[in-house]
Amino acid sequence: MRPPEPPGRLVRFTRAERSIHHATALLMLVCLLTAALLYLPPLSALVGRREMVKTVHVWCGFALPVPIVLGLLSRAFRADLRRLNRFVPADWQWLRRGDRRAVRDGRGILPVGKFNAGQKLNAAFMAGAILVMLGTGEIMTFPGPWGDRWRTGSTFVHDWLFLAVLAVTAGHLWEALRDREALTGMLTGRVDSGWAARHHASWADAARGSANAGGRPAVREANAQLDEAGAGAGEAAAGPPGTPGERGPEFAKRPPGTS
Repeated sequence: MRPPEPPGRLVRFTRAERSIHHATALLMLVCLLTAALLYLPPLSALVGRREMVKTVHVWCGFALPVPIVLGLLSRAFRADLRRLNRFVPADWQWLRRGDRRAVRDGRGILPVGKFNAGQKLNAAFMAGAILVMLGTGEIMTFPGPWGDRWRTGSTFVHDWLFLAVLAVTAGHLWEALRDREALTGMLTGRVDSGWAARHHASWADAARGSANAGGRPAVREANAQLDEAGAGAGEAAAGPPGTPGERGPEFAKRPPGTS
C-alpha cells in the first residue's frame, strides 16, 4: 500500500518522468564532456585516449533519443510532452513581462501551468538539437555514402551546435541550482505547495483540487486537463475583470491584448 502524501507537498513528477529526465541528462552531459575532450586541444592533450573518447561520444550520442522514445510508454510523460508543446496566452505574457516572477498574496501574478515559457522553449530547443546532432553525427561517423559538401556541412553544424547546446545546458543547470525546490521536485518528484503557488499557480490550483478530490488518480486526471482549464481560469485571474464569456476557453486561446 502506497504511503499517504506528506501534507503541504504536491506530486510534480512521476518516477518514470524523473528516470527519463535523468537518463537523458546523463547521456547529454557525457556527450558534452567527450566533445570537449575531442575538440579542445588542451583537454585532448591532457586526457589522451582519443579513440576511446570518440567511441564513448558516438555511442552516447546514438543512445540519446532512447530514453525519450521509451518514455512514450508513460502516460504522465506523454501528458507533459503535450504541455511542453503548447503555448498559451500566459506564456506570451511570461516572456514579455519583466515582473514575470512577482508574487502577490503568496501566489504568482501570472497563471503559469506546470511548465513556464522558458522551460517550454528549452525543451523545444533541446529536442530539435538532439535530432540535428543525431543526423549530423551519423554523417560524420559513417561518411562513406555522403559527398564532400554533406560531410563539411555536417561537421560545421555539429561543431557550432555543440557550443549552443553547451550554453543552453549551462543555463538550465544554473537556473535549477538557483531554485532548490525546483531541483527537489526533479529529484524526489514532490514540491512544496507554497512554491508551486508562487511559480506555477494554475498547476498548483489544479493539483491541490484534485488531491483533495481523491489522491493520485485524480491528480493524473487533473494534470491531463491542466493547461486547458488553467489557461482560461488563470487568464481571467491575472487580467482585469471581464464578462463570463471572456473567461471561457475561446477567450483563453486569443493572443493577449485582443478583445
